[in-house]
Amino acid sequence: MFHVVFHHPEIPGNTGNAIRMVAGAGCVLHLIEPLGFSVEDAQLRRAGLDYHDKAVLHVHPDIEAAWRSLEPQRVIAFTASAQHSYETIAYRPGDVLLFGRESTGLPDEVLRSEQLTQQVHIPMLPGIRSMNLANSAAVAVYEAWRQQGFTMP
Repeated sequence: MFHVVFHHPEIPGNTGNAIRMVAGAGCVLHLIEPLGFSVEDAQLRRAGLDYHDKAVLHVHPDIEAAWRSLEPQRVIAFTASAQHSYETIAYRPGDVLLFGRESTGLPDEVLRSEQLTQQVHIPMLPGIRSMNLANSAAVAVYEAWRQQGFTMP
């Protein structure tokens, strides 16, 4: 099982789509406050369809609380500024896949954190700033799961 962490997500539809994705892939979704929406938001519920009861979702007041809860062995940060591509990692069950907010990505203080094991990016054509947050998380989760032979969590 993998842990997907969204640091200060802003758009309820992205998080709702991620809820649906983690339910289908057997992952856990962690949201780090502040959020740009309420977890009761109608857009979040609509994007997550009827998968909210099948997904595992945790909300943490800050990143330190998330680390205490997760006690992660490895934290892989996804950032456009990384030199290595996401598929170069040999993912392991229990890995934390960390993503930043839609508008600005992960802040510098998080990228400098001792908790991070590796920073990776998802390749894109020149001139493209970023991918959709939920899509980025899905790319990462399914690569990590593929490497595990799509074994059930």
